[in-house]
Amino acid sequence: MAPDVVVIGGGPAGSISSALLARAGARVRLLERDSFPRYHVGESIASSCRAIIDLVGVREKIEARGYTVKEGLLLRWGAEQDWTINWPDLFGDQVRSWQVDRADFDDVLLKHAAEQGVEVVHGAHVKKVRFDEGRAVGVDWVLDGQAHHSAADYVVDASGRAGVLSAQHFRDRTQLDVFRNVAIWGYYQGGDLLPRTPRGGINVISSPHGWYWVIPLKDDVYSVGFVTHQDNFLARKPEFSSTTEMFLALVAESETVAELVSGGAFQGKVRVEQDFSYSAASFCGPGYYLAGDSACFLDPLLSTGVHLAMYSGTLAAASILSAHAGEVSEAEALGFYESLYRNAYGRMFSMVAGFYEQYRGKAEYFWLAQRLARGQYPQLMHKRGVAAAPDSAFASITSGLTDLDDATRSGGAAPLDAMMLATELTARKPVAPGTAALDLGARYDPAAPDLYLVTEPRLGIGRATEPATPR
Repeated sequence: MAPDVVVIGGGPAGSISSALLARAGARVRLLERDSFPRYHVGESIASSCRAIIDLVGVREKIEARGYTVKEGLLLRWGAEQDWTINWPDLFGDQVRSWQVDRADFDDVLLKHAAEQGVEVVHGAHVKKVRFDEGRAVGVDWVLDGQAHHSAADYVVDASGRAGVLSAQHFRDRTQLDVFRNVAIWGYYQGGDLLPRTPRGGINVISSPHGWYWVIPLKDDVYSVGFVTHQDNFLARKPEFSSTTEMFLALVAESETVAELVSGGAFQGKVRVEQDFSYSAASFCGPGYYLAGDSACFLDPLLSTGVHLAMYSGTLAAASILSAHAGEVSEAEALGFYESLYRNAYGRMFSMVAGFYEQYRGKAEYFWLAQRLARGQYPQLMHKRGVAAAPDSAFASITSGLTDLDDATRSGGAAPLDAMMLATELTARKPVAPGTAALDLGARYDPAAPDLYLVTEPRLGIGRATEPATPR
């Protein structure tokens, strides 16, 4: 019998998980607080998202929106000369993604979920998840002042930073002090990118107190932002009469960014958002899964937010379907999910932490990436029919391809070496305060090493008949 699933939140994690579940025959109700489309930051999408978009069957709708096609990024970072990550050159011409208008992008995904059979309820305010002897069994919610309860075999909490389970119920989030950052951003009509930027690529430009992004959106609109530590933001804020004045001054302080937007017209609205990074103590439990920002959140430096949301949404759907069908035990499904999602977050955390030390050159970033890829990147390159380059592991991790490779490969769910990550992090003074929070030891034992994600002929968890790939 098909499972009854309640999904909380209609962002990418909720839309992807609910659409995949509905396509597999599950009865899905999605509770979304807002009315779509609604504004959301995070326009630059990792190439892994294209594979997931294909899996859920929405690529044709996405391509019809006319978003800027993204083929990589260019970094002007620290003392390094400009260096590019060109995905088609490294992985083949099918590896690309988009720079999107998130309000429109998220709306397309949610409407697609509804077309797959998901019951989408807008304006639903979730009050709590109900538990029976430690297992999630339903959700209490309110719509137009009327109280409702939806019983469920499984609950997917994709409520974002609101964190219905992690922040409000369990209260088990740990803030990662190293990334207590603030982002300030706005938009320009017209602009430019640095020479040698891959087609539609993002520019990431460092400064002594943070970094800038320049993202080319469709219709010649550029998203421009600056990220800095909260202490620096608060120290500078009194210098200005408004956030608009502050933003324009910060843009002017970067010779590179000022030149890129010199031919454009500032659009007049500035936004500010704290992006304090955090991680929940556990990403899942009996009858429930935390997907996307509900489980963890990371500084936006490497544009990983939508990737982590879609990736976790896919893993949650697969875990629910296979556990409910009895193909794996629930303990195995929980271990599979937690290990893979926590691995992905921990790997990205380590890359971002290393990157913030701008005095380290790209050779050290590449070395760290190779270790975090656990020696798998040459095999990944070979599978894609291209030769491994010095920056292959870095490009594979930051594009999300390493996570997809982990999920679909026998043994990929084995936890990353927590001691290795701790060594990488504690070797750097700026990140030492947050290292205790990056505990990759999940509450559940890791899945058996022979489990892996399968997508054909249907989504689920497969079990290999041969031993897992040696590490």
